[in-house]
Amino acid sequence: MSGKDPLQENIRRTAGLHALRQIRDIVDRENADDESRARMLRRLLRYGWLVLLLVGVLLARLLGVI
Repeated sequence: MSGKDPLQENIRRTAGLHALRQIRDIVDRENADDESRARMLRRLLRYGWLVLLLVGVLLARLLGVI
């Protein structure tokens, strides 16, 4: 079995492609997770101040400030 054996080269190439596909799947999943976290953070920043304002108004109302 020399280094020029076509069967061995095919096996190495196939194993390499399989490993690259697995890595790509992992990277795609991580990118999707990062994207969903960024989307949730944007929503929190966009609507979070409204929730804090409502909590502040309710608290002020309960304490008799308003």
